[in-house]
Amino acid sequence: MENTLEARLEKILPLVEKPGRYVGGEFNAIVKDWSKIHTKIGLVFPDIYDIGLSNLGIQILYESINMQPKLLAERVYSPWSDMEQALRDNNIPLFSLESKHPLVDFDILGFSLPYETLYTNALNILDLAQIPIRSADRNENHPLVISGGHASYNPEPIAPFFDAVLLGEGEEIIFDLIAVYQDWKDNHQPRQLLLERISQIPGVYVPSFYEPLYHEDGTIKQIVKTNKKSPEKITKRIMGKLPLAPTKFIVPSIGVVHNRIAIEIMRGCTRGCRFCHAGMINRPIRERSVEEILETIDVAMKNTGFEEIALLSLSSSDYSHILELVDSIGKKFAGRNLTVSLPSLRIDSFSVELMEKLKGSRQGGFTLAPEAATDRMRAIINKPISEEQLLATTREIYKRGWHTIKLYFMIGHPSETIEDVQAIVNLCKRVIYEGTRIIGKRAQLNAGVSTFVPKPHTPFQWVSCDDQQTIREKQNLLRHELRGPGLKLNWTDPHETMLEAWLSRGDRRMADIIEGAWRKGAKFDAWQDHQNYELWMQAFSENEIDPAFYTHRKRPIDEIFPWDHISPGVNKSFILEEFQNSQSQILRNDCREQCYACGIIQNFKEIRSENPGMIWKCPDVKKTTRVA
Repeated sequence: MENTLEARLEKILPLVEKPGRYVGGEFNAIVKDWSKIHTKIGLVFPDIYDIGLSNLGIQILYESINMQPKLLAERVYSPWSDMEQALRDNNIPLFSLESKHPLVDFDILGFSLPYETLYTNALNILDLAQIPIRSADRNENHPLVISGGHASYNPEPIAPFFDAVLLGEGEEIIFDLIAVYQDWKDNHQPRQLLLERISQIPGVYVPSFYEPLYHEDGTIKQIVKTNKKSPEKITKRIMGKLPLAPTKFIVPSIGVVHNRIAIEIMRGCTRGCRFCHAGMINRPIRERSVEEILETIDVAMKNTGFEEIALLSLSSSDYSHILELVDSIGKKFAGRNLTVSLPSLRIDSFSVELMEKLKGSRQGGFTLAPEAATDRMRAIINKPISEEQLLATTREIYKRGWHTIKLYFMIGHPSETIEDVQAIVNLCKRVIYEGTRIIGKRAQLNAGVSTFVPKPHTPFQWVSCDDQQTIREKQNLLRHELRGPGLKLNWTDPHETMLEAWLSRGDRRMADIIEGAWRKGAKFDAWQDHQNYELWMQAFSENEIDPAFYTHRKRPIDEIFPWDHISPGVNKSFILEEFQNSQSQILRNDCREQCYACGIIQNFKEIRSENPGMIWKCPDVKKTTRVA
């Protein structure tokens, strides 16, 4: 940033809350000589510094890109409302933390979108950077604006805003894209040629090369290619081995959500929960070795001084060597006062032995996710856990010194009855009774009850959402019944559920609604105290679209979805088969025990030949009856 802008920034920082969010200079932050770098990448997390700093995806890309001598990566987060107003009042464009360069000076801006309620923040960041929010309005002088993350697997609601969407594992795709960009930049070619070239990179979707055509009823008739060189279907990118885990975590200079070493011990899940978007799009399973995890923790502790270790995966207790790993961490780092957390534990794979090994570390509570409280609902969602399994596990947790258990439940599936909701109350009361019997009044039970949203690429993509009145009736029952000593209930506002459903299930027409709501002031939609439902209703009304089209409408089996040209590597025929199994209440085992031919194995076989040493448990595909 020019000296005059530096001076203007210095004047406004003392006037805003937490100026440490904007100054950079943290321990392990990487600052390179801007003038000597060929390609500059801005890594954008569209929420405040306090939340975005610990995002593992950003940390991985930040460290890996900066390891390349001709590249630099710098970070960008959403400014809080006071800082945004100060930037606008003083005409200061949004800047990166490391060098304070305006975002428009970067070559590539990469947005991480792990959830849909960040969309309006993404538009706000582009606007604060004085970059056109729509791809069609940008030229060769603007950065290439890309996105990735779980929320990108239905990219249509945000299609007009991004030049390209990275599908799958960005740690690999990003370097292919950078190479094409560098060649394009060196040869001074038209922007359209850049988009055409990157559209041919596996896992890269260029939305402007596709156009949806609609039936009169608003459903999609066809998705048409407008560039003959682009693929008919864009399949996510799969890496054979997990990339090197980051070890130089940035140590914040102010308080943030997580001050910890986060290491992904396993990617993917084979449990097949039918509501779980992450479980479908993150296949296949890949695991790190115990030795690699221990070495990473050792180096990261020396680099950061952090005393909390988070062993991350969709189901940490399904990691093949979890007992060995926890035992090895306890022995290797004995006396270091470490907190070891396993944020995602399955009830049926959890063991007393694992709990005993964790007792040596400082801990708070345990989180378990039964999701449903009746056998019928568990069969529908493919969560084969008996009530007795849950009670036995919680008894063992309380017996071994933990005071707090958090149970995650889900309401709102169209097959759910009020009796299924009452069963959540009954189960929670049984758990807290067992805890009180074992450790007295110290026993705590926190029940987190989210509301079901049928996500793209899952077996429930054909079903509808509950209406708001029904959701509130179910929540009122829970609020009335789940009271008393040791009990605490958290729930999701129905407005938040509707917003998530529109954004995750929408088509390209949702882009006008997103932009309309943002222009009216919608932002920080993931924050309950900043949500403004009425702004979204006004945007729907002005665009003459009924929001119920995206939420309360059951989809016919043959409907073309907005995301059908995007493939997570799992066949749609398999997803349909699982939907039909849910209707028949058919349970399926962990697919490491029996392969159900979901489709991911075909992609994996090519990778396995290139990476014979990687850990993989899926057997070869057997003859399986397919659904037409």
